[in-house]
Amino acid sequence: QVQLVESGGGLVQAGGSLRLSCAASGGTFSSYVMGWFRQAPGKGREFVAHISRSGGDTYYASSLKGRFTISRDNAKSTVYLEMNSLKPEDTAVYYCAARVRYYSTYTVSDYDYWGQGTQVTVSS
Repeated sequence: QVQLVESGGGLVQAGGSLRLSCAASGGTFSSYVMGWFRQAPGKGREFVAHISRSGGDTYYASSLKGRFTISRDNAKSTVYLEMNSLKPEDTAVYYCAARVRYYSTYTVSDYDYWGQGTQVTVSS
């Protein structure tokens, strides 16, 4: 029902910043709760951040809180992830995801639609 396309990934130095974007099409963007996940090689897909339909509420993985900021622009059908003070451990494929229903849990199975992912590599 909704297609998600991430962009903005790339190679950055440790301590640098990067802003990821996720453009949605085919659906009513404001009806979806949005989130970001990431997956490093050999690791499971890890929750990064959540944002409510209106953008008024956010929630972050505890290890990332303070460095990452999620936001959305419903007029542009786009969700963003601002990443600051990047560390080599942040290297992963980052995925945008959408969910129809919200339960206050943030597992992979809670989300209904996924983007293709965008690679973020942080060098030391």
